[in-house]
Amino acid sequence: MSRILCLFLPLALLAAAAPDSRATFEALRAQDARLATIAWRLATANAALCRDRQPGTGLVLHALNQYAARDAAAARAVFGFSAPVAVEWVVPGSPAARAGVVQNEGVAALAGKPLAVPTIAHDTSATRDAALAQLAALPVGAPVALTLADTRASRRVSIEPLPACRSEFEVVAGPKLGASSDGHVVQVGARLMETYNDDDVAVVVAHELAHTILRHRARLETAGVKWGLFGEFGRNARRFRDTETEADVLGAFLLRNAGWDPQNAVRFWQGPGKKVDPGMFRSRTHPSPKDRARIIAEALAAMPASAPTPYLPPVLAQRDAALQ
Repeated sequence: MSRILCLFLPLALLAAAAPDSRATFEALRAQDARLATIAWRLATANAALCRDRQPGTGLVLHALNQYAARDAAAARAVFGFSAPVAVEWVVPGSPAARAGVVQNEGVAALAGKPLAVPTIAHDTSATRDAALAQLAALPVGAPVALTLADTRASRRVSIEPLPACRSEFEVVAGPKLGASSDGHVVQVGARLMETYNDDDVAVVVAHELAHTILRHRARLETAGVKWGLFGEFGRNARRFRDTETEADVLGAFLLRNAGWDPQNAVRFWQGPGKKVDPGMFRSRTHPSPKDRARIIAEALAAMPASAPTPYLPPVLAQRDAALQ
């Protein structure tokens, strides 16, 4: 999740940092931590529903060269960065936390292999992405050997990961009150994070993770849909609506599997979810909030009373079905 739970706010937001960069960076860490904790619950509790998995550690990693040159000193002061890649956050109770990893420790090596040295000074996520790819490529069921470094010494820890759905989760800057999934990365708007409480954010993140699990991006591409303005009409719009409905239904069950009340999804679309803005063509590409709440409620009502946890709902079968 974010390939082993690495969340970050992109440089567009960092460039708008307040004069007190240290306070800004601590606020960014807090927002990343909120999303990381929600995503961790969903990605690990629903691993049985995901074909693509990765070792779930609970680490949130970032790299110094994600931050603009003018903010590098403040970033070091807040995040440490005794190595180019460091631990921004550790999800409480996660395998990384149980192994004793703490925020601000530098990451020198994974599975005995040193991390790549950054080739670009600033304004890039290449260093972080290389570390995440190296981590995601490790066997799901095997311990993760981590070499950590601070300003005084280095140490090695062994993390016993949990299976997790393979997906990245990112907070993104901008005024839009929304979220999206491209089949690999779940992006959640900073304004949405600021507007909603954790239970409501979990409904949105579960919906977007459902898009990933149900292979919606690949299925839409196979169906030959058009994105942009042409996606708002005719068969294209209908296919988008179908994927939204599937994600609404699966998302409610993902919430249930992760310990939330799945009725939160119904309540969300009956109330606060009405504010979420998918664009001016809402009725063409997205069901109405009223219909979304009704369809989710009907799907939950059809779940067997003795359903196990995790529950694999019938909608999972749609991930191999062609969009009509």
